[in-house]
Amino acid sequence: METMVEKILGRKIGRKVSPGELIAVQVDLVFAHDGTMPLAIQQMEKHLGTRKVFDSEKVVAICDHAVPPPSERVANVHKFVREFAKENGIKIYENGDGVCHQIIAENYSAPWKVIIGADSHSCTHGALGAFATGMGSTDVAAIMAYGMTWLRVPESIKIELTGELPRRVLSKDVFLTLLGILGADGATYQTLEFLGEGIKAMSVGERMTLTNMAIEAGAKTGICEADEKVREFLRENGRENEFQPLHPDVSAYYKDEIILESERIEPMVACPHKVDNVKSVSEVEGLEIDVVCLGSCTNGRIEDLRVAAEILKGKKVHQEVRFIVYPASRKVLMRAYEEGIIDVFLSAGASIGVPGCGFCIGRVVAVGDGERVLSTQNRNFLGRMGNNKAEIYLSSPATAAASAITGKITDPREV
Repeated sequence: METMVEKILGRKIGRKVSPGELIAVQVDLVFAHDGTMPLAIQQMEKHLGTRKVFDSEKVVAICDHAVPPPSERVANVHKFVREFAKENGIKIYENGDGVCHQIIAENYSAPWKVIIGADSHSCTHGALGAFATGMGSTDVAAIMAYGMTWLRVPESIKIELTGELPRRVLSKDVFLTLLGILGADGATYQTLEFLGEGIKAMSVGERMTLTNMAIEAGAKTGICEADEKVREFLRENGRENEFQPLHPDVSAYYKDEIILESERIEPMVACPHKVDNVKSVSEVEGLEIDVVCLGSCTNGRIEDLRVAAEILKGKKVHQEVRFIVYPASRKVLMRAYEEGIIDVFLSAGASIGVPGCGFCIGRVVAVGDGERVLSTQNRNFLGRMGNNKAEIYLSSPATAAASAITGKITDPREV
C-alpha cells in the first residue's frame, strides 16, 4: 500500500516504487527565479553546450527576489534572464507579478505533477497534491535541457491534525509547533504527508504554509491530499480540468506518525536565530518590536491578508513600529484592493510593497542594527533580512497584526 508520493512517482515510471530506491523521472514543470535562473543558464552553456530548453511550455522564469532591481547589476541580471526567455519562447513573470511559488500555484501546480524549482521552498506545491521539491541550479540546468531528473524515493512521515483550529490560531502556528517536535533536521530527505480533519478544514492557501515550510524540518517535500478544496482552487484559477483526486492508501506505511490536536495548539513564534527555536507567544509576550512584516511565499496569500485586516480594521499601527505588507502576487494584491483590505492596511499606517520576496531575504529591504523584527516569512537565520545585527522572530499573520498594533509581541486572541 502506498503513500501519496509513492503513488505519484510510481505513476511517472510505470511501476510501484519503494522508499530508498533511485529512479529517473520526467518532470512536468521546472522553474527558477532571478536569483537562480542565471546560474542555471550558465551551467547549461558550460557543461551541456546548449541554451535550448527541452519544452518551452514546461520551463518558467520569474523575477521576484530583487524587484524592482535595486542596482545596475541586478537590472542586468533581469535582462539576462529576459533574453534567455525570449530566445527559448518560455514564459517569464516580471517585476510585480509576485513570488515564484504563488505564481506557480496559481498557474501551474496540480495533483500528480512532478514539479522542480530552483528554490528550496518549491515543496510549497505539495499543497495541491504535486510532488514538488527544490534543487540547485546545476540540477535545474540539466532538467531545463533534458526534462528529466533523478530522485531517491523518500520515506514518509504522517502528520495528522485532529479537529479544527481555535480562533486566530493558524496553520503557521501548526507548523511551528511541529518544528518544536521534529527540529530543523528531524525529517531530512523525507516527505511530510499532512492529513486529518484539521487539514481538510484548511483552504489550499493555508495548506501551502505547511508544505512551504516542510524544508525547514529538512524534508524533501510536504504534501496534502487533492480533495474538493484543491478542485475549488483550480476552478478559481481557471484550471479545474487539471484536477485529479489523490489520497494515500489506508494501510500506507509511514516511517513515523505524529498526531497534533488542534485544540491544544496556541499562537507560536520562532525566536532568533533558528527556525526550530520555537516558543509559545505567551512565553515571549511583551517583547518590544521595531518592524512587522506580513507577506512572503509562506504567508502573503489572500487568506493571510484577510486575517491581518480583520485585526487591524479601525486601529492604528503603533507609532514606534514600521508595518510592511508584501502581497504574494499581483492577483492577491488586486483581490485585496477589491475586498477593501489594502484600504484597511493603509488607513492603519502600513506600507505596501511590490508583490515579490521583498523583505524576506534582504535584497531590496533591510532592517537596522539592533532592531527586532516580527515576520511571517519562513526563516530567521542571522542576517536573513540584510543585517546580521538584527533579530528576526517568525509568527503567523494574526500574531503579526496584533503585535503591530501594540508594539510588542502579542497574543492575537487578546486583541
